[in-house]
Amino acid sequence: MLNAADDLLVERGFAALTIEGIAQRAGVAKQTIYRWWKSKVDILLDTLTDDAREALEWHVDEDGTVEESLTRHLQRVADFFDEPAGQVLLALLGHAQLDSETAASLRSGFLREQRERDVAGLRDLLARDQDLVVDDRTLDHLVDLLLGPLYYRVLVLGSPIDRQLVDTTCRLVLGLAREPSGS
Repeated sequence: MLNAADDLLVERGFAALTIEGIAQRAGVAKQTIYRWWKSKVDILLDTLTDDAREALEWHVDEDGTVEESLTRHLQRVADFFDEPAGQVLLALLGHAQLDSETAASLRSGFLREQRERDVAGLRDLLARDQDLVVDDRTLDHLVDLLLGPLYYRVLVLGSPIDRQLVDTTCRLVLGLAREPSGS
């Protein structure tokens, strides 16, 4: 059912996605879906959570440099937006602008959990860089600076994320993290 939901979202868009369509694609009755989820938003949130956890996971390559690891991670984030799960995230973020319940569910669930993974991932990566340790507030700002340009490019400009943006963002964030003041 989850695969049917994200496939239909990519094919038809958020507005045309219905419980009936999901049920038909999945080969189940509508009642089966309603037993587990109350709306298409709830289905998409579960789909996103399952698919994004692996796609957006931080991998710290012990053999590579910190720059290489961070660049690879940001490129995975950029690639994620082109995948069905990324399209689900974009649709939910768009819908959240119009529906406060969706916004609250997205923020308290997936976005909060992903933020925690991003903070932990960047903290671990920076610790490999000459045992660089930054305070929590600075780390929080660095995550904003790391991911903000990618989200802006996709959500606001509707443009693909190119390699130059990934590379530039990585260099800037690492440069700021390495400043003696840590900010």
